[in-house]
Amino acid sequence: MSETHTVRLSPVGVEFEVENGETVLNAAFRQGIALPHGCKEGQCSACKSVLLEGEVDMLKYSTFALNDMEKESGHVLLCRCIAYSDLEVELLNYDEEILAKAIAVKTYKGRIARIEQLTHDIRGIEIELGSPMKFWAGQYVDITVTTQKGETITRSFSMANTPDQTEKLSFIIKKYPEGKFSGELDSGGIEAGAEVTVVGPYGTCFRRDERQGPLILVGAGSGMSPIWSILNDHLNSGEKRPVYFFYGARTRNDLFYLDRIAELVGNHSDVTFIPVLSHANDDAEWQGERGFVHQSVDAMLKQLAVDGQGDVHACGPPPMIDALQPVLFMNGFETERIFFDKFTTSAGATPTH
Repeated sequence: MSETHTVRLSPVGVEFEVENGETVLNAAFRQGIALPHGCKEGQCSACKSVLLEGEVDMLKYSTFALNDMEKESGHVLLCRCIAYSDLEVELLNYDEEILAKAIAVKTYKGRIARIEQLTHDIRGIEIELGSPMKFWAGQYVDITVTTQKGETITRSFSMANTPDQTEKLSFIIKKYPEGKFSGELDSGGIEAGAEVTVVGPYGTCFRRDERQGPLILVGAGSGMSPIWSILNDHLNSGEKRPVYFFYGARTRNDLFYLDRIAELVGNHSDVTFIPVLSHANDDAEWQGERGFVHQSVDAMLKQLAVDGQGDVHACGPPPMIDALQPVLFMNGFETERIFFDKFTTSAGATPTH
């Protein structure tokens, strides 16, 4: 039998077991305890906490996520912590709703059922699972696949489908110049029919129920994936609140799902779709918004005078998220009303969406 230790979480009073060699975060996931997290690789600081009692060893991490002064004062990254004794940990960031809606992370077997070209650099894939997976709209999974040449690749992708579809998951994936997963989709290294392992669900950027005020959805690139899930899940819920759906792209050639969006907007008068093109200066026929998506969000929020009322879900590349944060704070949004999913490229061990 492997040795186990007990982890006590303060101030929430939750206890769970961690096995020898297992990170504290993975042990929590396995037992259905949703702790704050982001990259799961020691890069982002979302799981930063304070070790009050016990001994841990830390796997390799970035000093941008945890600097030496913080480490000296007892701060740790739960995604990097290996326990050598019973632990007491103080959570610095936690959400009681997240803890209450936790879903145990499990491993599923599946196969790629379909690969679709949505734009020149956006791909859609469908994965059929062998057993149903429960998740919340806006969450993501880790997908592992072995290419035709025998290379095993693991990447993180957000579901685009709604949670009522438990055995067929869909994903929207952006092709990056150095992206192995997306590159193999195009080169034929990953084909329809390929067997995959899916681990999840992960992520705290999921849709919240029974909230007041408008729902602000902001996506760019493959950030459409979780935003599409959240939007459709909200509409399926029957809740009535105005929805402002922003999507940032370079040119009209980077837009997709336009027919589906038009049908959706036609059936739901409370949904407003605002596509924003950053490189449309030479497009005389474009009648929509121009510039960067955070600028259009700022203009709309000022026009609506929402003053922090409502919820914001924003998913996309780091520059978009970084530009959007001050806009939201200046328009009165508190941090508990803002849910980010900052996608990264596949540099090193960092997952990509």
